[in-house]
Amino acid sequence: MGEEDGDPIFQTVGSFEMEPNAVATLTLRSVFRHLKRNGGVPESYYKYISGSKSWEDFKQEPRVAAALEVATAHVHEIELSEATREDVAQKIKDALAAASNNSDGDWVLIGGPPCQAYSLAGRSRRTNDKQFAFDKKHFLYEEYLDIIKQFAPALFVMENVKGLLSSTNHGVGMFGQILHDLQHPSSSLTYEVRSLVIDRKSGTLSPKDFVIPAEDYGIPQKRHRVILLGVRSDVVERTNRAVLEPSSRVTVKDAIADLPFLRSKISPKRHDSQENWDTLRKRALGRRDQRSAEVASASADSGPDQVGQQVQEDGRRAAVIRYRKWIEDDALVSPLQHESRSHMESDIERYAHLAWKAEELGKSPKFADLPEGLEPNHKNIGGDNTPFLDRFRVQVWNEPSTTIVSHISKDGHYYIHPDECQMRSLTVREAARLQTFPDNYFFEGSRTMQFHQVGNAVPPLLARLIAEKVVETLRLDGTEDVSED
Repeated sequence: MGEEDGDPIFQTVGSFEMEPNAVATLTLRSVFRHLKRNGGVPESYYKYISGSKSWEDFKQEPRVAAALEVATAHVHEIELSEATREDVAQKIKDALAAASNNSDGDWVLIGGPPCQAYSLAGRSRRTNDKQFAFDKKHFLYEEYLDIIKQFAPALFVMENVKGLLSSTNHGVGMFGQILHDLQHPSSSLTYEVRSLVIDRKSGTLSPKDFVIPAEDYGIPQKRHRVILLGVRSDVVERTNRAVLEPSSRVTVKDAIADLPFLRSKISPKRHDSQENWDTLRKRALGRRDQRSAEVASASADSGPDQVGQQVQEDGRRAAVIRYRKWIEDDALVSPLQHESRSHMESDIERYAHLAWKAEELGKSPKFADLPEGLEPNHKNIGGDNTPFLDRFRVQVWNEPSTTIVSHISKDGHYYIHPDECQMRSLTVREAARLQTFPDNYFFEGSRTMQFHQVGNAVPPLLARLIAEKVVETLRLDGTEDVSED
């Protein structure tokens, strides 16, 4: 994390990621940061991310080549496991040794063990799986713990899903076990584990006190995550107790309403034409009474002006101003990775109806609100064993969105755009906006992998706010802006 103008407060010296596309994304972002701090981001970066310059040509530029050398030295494609512990430890040792010349020795470990064993969705899918209790995923946090044992960071920040609080293994609550292990990594190393939202000592905190509801801190998304701040015991006395300050809510409209109108693509591809899409739109409008159709048409014609006015009004709120300042980049000619997915004609009509209904109700309608003829022809829909009965969900304009998760890569049913006239699910850029990724943040890989990366991330703006609290905790100077994303 670093200041906008000046030397960085924190500098990333090691990143570990197992998925190749995510590694490529992290590497590119590291290049971006290095360029920004050393002469500014060149036009060639924007040409690369917009597709008008190849990676081969981009990386051969002298400044880019130098930045890439720095990036590849600390972004590592590796899976943290027992088999790789020695390799990971050596990389961390080398990174800390190289960084020690420019720091006072304090460093921070940030990470989140895989959540599949703890998430409600993951547990639901394996309800009848007798082997689930023996799945090693329950104990992947031990790789994170091993790093703490070996290198004793001054502080650590660990993130996981809210489902961790209720997860058990062989009758033992996983949260209590993990919390104990983090407080006592070894007989000679202990930590005080703090909440970032409740200012009390760890001994008086309840499990729910470690949950951060992101929407209460200016993130346009209802994302509730367990985040633990560990402070090494010998450091406690020279630290402050810092917690996040709540802010007004940022809505879906604040986040994505200014992005260009897109029509949904039609699957199969041979049916994808403007004429067919117009026919679908008329059919969708025709399902309502004539008055509703006229209102929708008027809304479609005047939408951009209304949206612009609303964004200006909302811009007066401090949280929205902060959000917009965080994501915007005037050097971008057009939004990156803002392309609609293809949907079956039946789904397109459902999306239109549900978005219209959401506007009417002020909330996402339920499956039962679908009219006759638009019910999905899935045998499990409505059955007693359906894991998620309401598979279709509209992201409502005037609320933060629901949680963006990696499942968005599979289909868009749970992420329907609130504008009924667009009749589609969210794009990668819209999902990234709801996750607070800056508009100049480029995701490598296929669209499926781009969605995965967006859904798996901690919202960068929330990470920045947490970084500010780490700065306050360590009583560091020069904290006006810690804006590395």
